[in-house]
Amino acid sequence: MRKPSVIGPVLRTGLVILLICFAGFPLYWLFNTAVSTDDELYGAGQRFLPDLGRLGQILDVFDDTPLLRWLSNSGIVAIGTTLLSFLIAILAGYALSRFRFHGRGVMGFALFTTQMLPEALIVVPLYSIFVSLGLINSLYGLVLANTAFAMPVAAFVIKSAVDRVPFEVEEAARVDGASRLGVLFQIVFPLIVPSVAASAVITFFDGWNEYLFAATFIQDQDKWTTSMGLASFIGEFVTPLPTVFSAALIFTIPGVVFFLIAQKWIVSGLASGSVKG
Repeated sequence: MRKPSVIGPVLRTGLVILLICFAGFPLYWLFNTAVSTDDELYGAGQRFLPDLGRLGQILDVFDDTPLLRWLSNSGIVAIGTTLLSFLIAILAGYALSRFRFHGRGVMGFALFTTQMLPEALIVVPLYSIFVSLGLINSLYGLVLANTAFAMPVAAFVIKSAVDRVPFEVEEAARVDGASRLGVLFQIVFPLIVPSVAASAVITFFDGWNEYLFAATFIQDQDKWTTSMGLASFIGEFVTPLPTVFSAALIFTIPGVVFFLIAQKWIVSGLASGSVKG
């Protein structure tokens, strides 16, 4: 009896390790730069291996900058965008999947059109609208602006998932006396949780990383998001790179952790509807 070859598993393991190193190197170099000094970055040259004795200078950024305030503002915008997008997207996705009404195609095309327009193209008219509504210099205004761009993507992801739910399941629930909203949230929603999680990740990162709307609509420094705070470090004559990369590292960690936790739902959710069941 032939012994199983070990070459295949070894090659697969090596390839996985190589891909992990390739994908993780930017994060590693971000950390390495955060624990470097100005002399190393601008003069002697940056080390390849970080000096772990300088970990304290990463936390010093909390004393030197209002980073905690910026992070909390980014969290408010990201969570608000996620919740509002979810509420609208699950209703819109269900309606596009289950109802037949006049203007259904136009509605779907309108949602799709929002992804064809760059944010910079509408920032001026949107600024005028926000002035009239009193939403300038408001985090809630940022939530609304980001939701307008993130929600359509979430709606299409949820629609493709609802398309895969057998209609007979809903009919049985309706016969038992369930309302339309009851069917949606008690029957359909548990079956499309992976797609809902995938759409939540998409909308969260849209709000967490957004810069253009924040730089346009926010004026007070205590309402800056982290992306605005990082941009403010760039000076005319000098940029404190260790401080910038320390803040960027801290800003990156919540997103990486969130992605690692939700990655299994992201894959299954985005794949939902790609093949017929």
